Formats: sequence, C-alpha cells, structure tokens
Amino acid sequence: MSKNAIHSQSEKSSSVRILLADTDRRAYAPRLAMGFAALGCEVSIVCTDHHPVENIRAPYHSFSYSALRPLASLLRAIESTAPDLIIPCDDRVVQHLHQLCWEFRTHGGQQQGVASLIERSLGPASSYPIVSARYPLLQLAKAEGIRVPSTCLLQTPEDLSQWQTKQPLPWVLKADRTWGGSGVRVVEAPQDAETMFHILKSPCGLTRALKRALVNRDSFYLRDWWQACSRAVIAQAFIPGRPANCAVACWEGEVLAQMGVEVLATSEPTGPANVVRRVDNAEMVRAAERIASKLHLSGFFGLDFMIETGSGQTYLVEMNPRCTPLCHIQLGGGPDMIAALHARLAGRPFAAMPATAARSEHEMIAYFPQAWNSNSEFLKLSLQDFPLGEPELAQALLRPFPQGTLLYRIVDYLSRIPAATVVDEFGGEGGIRTPSAR
Repeated sequence: MSKNAIHSQSEKSSSVRILLADTDRRAYAPRLAMGFAALGCEVSIVCTDHHPVENIRAPYHSFSYSALRPLASLLRAIESTAPDLIIPCDDRVVQHLHQLCWEFRTHGGQQQGVASLIERSLGPASSYPIVSARYPLLQLAKAEGIRVPSTCLLQTPEDLSQWQTKQPLPWVLKADRTWGGSGVRVVEAPQDAETMFHILKSPCGLTRALKRALVNRDSFYLRDWWQACSRAVIAQAFIPGRPANCAVACWEGEVLAQMGVEVLATSEPTGPANVVRRVDNAEMVRAAERIASKLHLSGFFGLDFMIETGSGQTYLVEMNPRCTPLCHIQLGGGPDMIAALHARLAGRPFAAMPATAARSEHEMIAYFPQAWNSNSEFLKLSLQDFPLGEPELAQALLRPFPQGTLLYRIVDYLSRIPAATVVDEFGGEGGIRTPSAR
C-alpha cells in the first residue's frame, strides 16, 4: 500500500474531512469509512499494510502506518489531509496521538495546530492519563457517583496480599494497555493470584513479540518488547451477572448519541461480544454523560459494565477511549452515532431519537464476523451486522489476516464459514439486514 495512494476519488463534495487511524485489522475502520463516506465525507485512513479497508468500494485516501515511526506516520497523514476529525480505531493509536500532542505542546514550534486538532478530536491532553488507565478512570467514576466494583491498584505482591485480606474471592485482575480480553484473568484460588499478577504486569516478551510479528504480521509488538514497559495491574471484586456495554458519540463533553447493549454471547469468557441485545439502562446513560462531561471528550468511546444478578445494579468496570463495534451500527428508531458526529462537524442540526421512539423489531445484533465465525445460536434471531454492498470486505473479514501462512490456510479451510457462500446469501446490497432476508 503506497503511502500516498488514493484508493478512489469521492463523487460527493463535502467540507467534512475524516481521518481514521488503525494499527489493528479489525472491522472498525472499514465500517466507519463506509458510514462516513455514505454521508459525503472525505475519508482518509492511516493503517497497517494488508488492512481489510483495502477491500471496500467506498472512496477513501490511504497512508501507511509504520511500526518503526508511528508518530511520523500519523503526522504525515494529518498534514496531508487536514482533517476536521481524527478517529482512533484501537488503543495504540490513542497512545500515539497523545504522544504526538504532548511533544508538540511541550516543545512548541509550528505544530501547535496539530496538537489542537488532536485535542479537538479526542478531548484535552489532561484526560489521557485517565482514559488510558483503568484505575484512574474508575476513581474518577466513583467520585462522579457512578457505581464501580471494589478496586485496588496492584504495584507489588504485597499489595496483592493486602487486597486478599479485604476482598473475598473470586477477583478479576486486569492489565492496562491490553484489549480484547487478553489482559483479563479471573482468579478463583489464592495460589494463582501472584502468578497471574506477574504475568499481567510483565512487559511483552520477545517470544510473543516475534510470534505476533511473524504469524500475525503485527510488528508493533516488537516495539512494545523493545521499550520493555511494565503494565499497571488492578484487582476488582468479581460481580456475578451479565456483561453490558455502551458506545458513545460526543463533542466537547456533550453526548450526541449512544447505544447500550447486554452481551448474549462471546467467543471466550472474558473476550469480546459476538451477539448483543439492545437495552435502555439509565445507569449506563448517566455514566456516559458524566464521564464525557467531566473529561470534555470528543469523538467515540465505549464503556463496559456488569449488571449484577439479583439486584440488577449496574457496575462500570472499564472504558475504551476509541470506537467500538457498536459505533457504526445504524438502526431504524435508534441512534446513529456517525450521523450525529457528522452533523455537528458540518454545523447542521441533528435530531436525536428520543428514548420513547419506536424501536427496531429486532433487539439483538450479531456482530460480523465474530458471530458468523462462532456459529452463535442467536445468529438467525438477530439483526446481522453484515457489510452489505462490500463482498470483498466480507470475505476479508471472514478470513482474517494472516491468511498468507500455510498453517492458517489449512485451519481456515477446515473450520471457517465459506465467505463466498455468505456473500451469495446476502446478495451484495447495502445496509443491515434482518434474519428473514436469509
């Protein structure tokens, strides 16, 4: 992928310019690119090579995201596109953007405009130490009257011993700078706690970094290994119940649109959701509004919760300071986060759907490709988040990177859903289709 490559020229003119940034290869970036392009935005993306966004028909400009020089990659894309909004699609990008902002604010020079753009897109630089770390975020939430589990910052094994005297098992240990459930462990026996603590706190090892670079072709892990930064770890009281989350579009501390869901199915106990059900939860709404306002946030973010069995009380457990799988979802009678942000950027009125508005007939949403690859029992009962009108993207997401390796091709052939069959079933139209369309 050429750094200056222009995938296609938009046939629509718009003053709104969107820059997506992604070091991962999940579906977030291409789905947001499709959504903003459909509204006439001029969409650009800075991303890794062989990214699934290369398979979309929607017009966009592309730039290469280098693991060796990530800040230079971002700066080049920003200067080339002069975006109105930068949208990070994974946690690494949030970190890189704030590093770039800090450097320009600290050393001054001619790049103050870039620093201002980053803060305009995400929120003030002072919010980053809070949104990027689990413990400070939960402390702020608690101070704002949001219900959170009992939580302790673990810096040494002695902290773990003290926590053990105060909090009965089970516990949940979580490491910062991890995502997708990879840095979460449920501890049910005290003898396992210290081992898990050391595993989570330790920097990325060379073996893992090489595996990620060679098998997953994700060279950013080599950078993590080279920097050898240990990770902050927290312990949380285990809340028995149902996981839930909400996605939020906001601007300068004001929530423009949001959607809340309960998780019905996951591929792993602590992994991301495959199928969710829309819910109206006042505590989730209030938490989103208070956090957005307190930190003066802009763009997209997500909050994760646990709804306790029996009491029904909702506990905030963590935050994702970037887009999440819900952000591109557009449903009849429901929120449209992309349209809400676009309207604010374009200076146009946007009428958010009231809470009492008629809702879509189907309350369940099956994420693509997660639900398809897991053969979820809820798949046929749900609205299917299929990228209709983008058959090549569907195939790329069903057979994710690194499909070039021989081992992956063998496993993929034996276990995955045939992408061509899936695309044929949907017929290549646009939008989200209900199960009856199958």
